[in-house]
Amino acid sequence: MRAVVFDSPGKVALADVPEPRLEHPTDALVAIEVAAICGTDLHALHGVAGIPPGTVLGHEFTGEIIAVGAAVQQRKVGELVNASDFTACGRCWWCRNGDHWECEDRSFFGFGSVFGAPLRGAQTEMIRVPHADTVLCPVPAYCSSEAAVFVGDTLACGFAAAERGGLRPGETVAIVGGGAVGQMASLACQTVGAAAVVVSDRLPTRLQAAAANGAIPASPEDVGAIVAELTDGRGADLAIDAVGGQAPLLAACESVRRRGRIVSVGAHFDATFPLSVAKAFAEELTLSFAIGDSIRLRDRIFPLLSAGILDPTAVVTDTVALEGVPEAYQRMASHEELKVLIHP
Repeated sequence: MRAVVFDSPGKVALADVPEPRLEHPTDALVAIEVAAICGTDLHALHGVAGIPPGTVLGHEFTGEIIAVGAAVQQRKVGELVNASDFTACGRCWWCRNGDHWECEDRSFFGFGSVFGAPLRGAQTEMIRVPHADTVLCPVPAYCSSEAAVFVGDTLACGFAAAERGGLRPGETVAIVGGGAVGQMASLACQTVGAAAVVVSDRLPTRLQAAAANGAIPASPEDVGAIVAELTDGRGADLAIDAVGGQAPLLAACESVRRRGRIVSVGAHFDATFPLSVAKAFAEELTLSFAIGDSIRLRDRIFPLLSAGILDPTAVVTDTVALEGVPEAYQRMASHEELKVLIHP
């Protein structure tokens, strides 16, 4: 079976790997129909501790169930399903409270042991899905497989940012980063009812995409003036870091008004962050972090896709077969692509 694997820092490759099999009664096997390359996958491309060579990459996918374990009750062979990008048992205290990411049995598809026990990724032809009743859900009518891919991670991240930020209708949002997560956060905030969403980035193509999808584009140098004009000088009510790392998070912190909220939904690997606690205290800022929990959010997101209220595929810039994935990684790493889908 063919799969895209991490080869060495800066390089992914197409390799032959053994076909997966059912290992536990709660497993399902899914034949991949559509997968995707995510910005998080680029961390794997550049080399992250915990991702050894040979790791099958990818965590966004839709596909058809081709086998289920004896304990799987809700999912059936032949169903077209979407998957969360991570697994959760669905039974523990955390899962029952909707905090699936905190499940002790969590694994993240295609990311080695960084976020739990290693689990093969989805940039391949077939995948084993643990806890299938929890991790998988049917793709509803009037929603394409391509749109459904976004619900498993990127679009869930956008909605998680709006949810964690307590976004209220009529508020102004500043988003740092116009990559796929930033674009999804923009769509989510507009859907929730933001009066204005300002997306900042240095790449003209990303700013064009933001404008085409209803946001106000801004260079990092101009975002402060634009937000000030929109808010009578106060600053954004909510700022979202959609990149991760110290500089984007600091930029988000500088965009909000007093008593504003900052949510980081970008992946972080730095051990520390130079926050001015004196400023945060004096201005009563709220800083929080969010991870897109598709298991919690998908029942609210899928109806929006089926109804045509938002279309996440607007950010897709290329679609490739498995043979084209290694080159697509390089194009994404050099910012030539915004979002690449994979049809194995």
